[in-house]
Amino acid sequence: MLIPKDVIEIGYQGREIKEALRAAEVAKNQKHPKARIVQDLNAVMSSPEQYLDHAIYKHLAALMHQKRDQAQLIKSPLDYAIWGRENIEDGAFGQMQNVMSLAPTVAGALMPDAHFGYGMPIGGVAGLENAVSPAMIGYDIACRVRISVFDGPLSGKKTLKNDKLRRILLNNTRFGAGEGWSKNDAPEHDVLDDPRWNSIAIAKQLKDKARIQIGTSGSGNHFVEFGILTLEEASQELGLDAGEYLALMSHSGSRGVGHKIATEYMKRAEKNLPNLDLPYKALAWLDLNTEDGQEYWEAMNLMGDYASANHAIIHERIAEDLGAQIIGHVENHHNFAWKEQHGGKELIVHRKGATPAAEGQLGVIPGSMTQPAYIVVGKGEEKSLTSASHGAGRKIGRRAAERTYDQQDLKKAAKDAGVEVIGAGVDEGPYCYKDVQEVMQAQRDLVRPIASFQPKIVRMDAGNEDI
Repeated sequence: MLIPKDVIEIGYQGREIKEALRAAEVAKNQKHPKARIVQDLNAVMSSPEQYLDHAIYKHLAALMHQKRDQAQLIKSPLDYAIWGRENIEDGAFGQMQNVMSLAPTVAGALMPDAHFGYGMPIGGVAGLENAVSPAMIGYDIACRVRISVFDGPLSGKKTLKNDKLRRILLNNTRFGAGEGWSKNDAPEHDVLDDPRWNSIAIAKQLKDKARIQIGTSGSGNHFVEFGILTLEEASQELGLDAGEYLALMSHSGSRGVGHKIATEYMKRAEKNLPNLDLPYKALAWLDLNTEDGQEYWEAMNLMGDYASANHAIIHERIAEDLGAQIIGHVENHHNFAWKEQHGGKELIVHRKGATPAAEGQLGVIPGSMTQPAYIVVGKGEEKSLTSASHGAGRKIGRRAAERTYDQQDLKKAAKDAGVEVIGAGVDEGPYCYKDVQEVMQAQRDLVRPIASFQPKIVRMDAGNEDI
């Protein structure tokens, strides 16, 4: 009788071994000699489609046929480009190796703000062929940054320590998991009339949540902040003269709606690839030729429009309360996937914590609550799949920060930088982040900075009191 070693030598692995041994036992009971059983198992391995109706081997054949159709992994991971290698933790490299081992992956890159994430490292970029991975986009679909520049002179606002500005932030922002408006107070926006809310089943279920959470921000590293935007010289791209301007920057995504959509399609992707084992399981993808793949793509793009609307509402409410006009703005997603041409192929470019940086494309790269952010122009570097970092990037995790620092450390760091912080946890202090200047230097061949933004009054999720 065959033993596990016999079927492993044929090439079976994982749960295929158990199914091959079960089939071999049935064949033996039907008086098939061992040599014939081995011959049949080899045949099922090489041509499973010919055995899908076989009385003995149909279940094994179905398992192998599914695996063959999905062609899940390649023999050795593809190479990928890296920026800022010396400041990236080892775990991010290991996760990127996993990404580059997937069959649909064609190209990839790692940005200088990279650090360990869920499945794919934050700061990772991957181009897949005709496939989308919900996990490579993440739970906060379409997390993005926006900077708005206000009209009027900056004189008298240079320090921005102003009770009026503080009040405006508090009155026009809401933060936290599950946080939203009452039904009567919820802002209106055309995005809620988008027909995709009704054509995508899960989106339809979540529309009421979307309505009360529109124009709000999440927890963690999400923020809305006043600051000073500085242009050393006039910018044709921004349509602004050299000088200093009062500006507003925000960072958040698609709220609880996006999280639930991400969770649902990650489960579907894993279910559709049952033979994909950890750690690859956490990167499961959906074929864009399938119903699930097309549905997720539509849902993801709806979340992109919804996240953009969230930022627009925040900025418009604050501008109105401020009595100012928005004379220019820049915004971009950094947890999203796009259809792009690279190397003569259409790829689904996943940027999980990475900024699009095509030739001439404007983007925003934040630092931390005390470090500057930058408005940048992309240089279109193909090796990075025309991408750049999405920020400074964490250098220590949240739990490590909570073990190491306390509110006094956070308060001192903010005070030393001349920044007023309204509500923030110690796990978001500036000591948690890499030096943004080093990150920008590491990606000087990816983007060109044209303006800097220095935070002055920062609102985050941890209560309404100054830290």
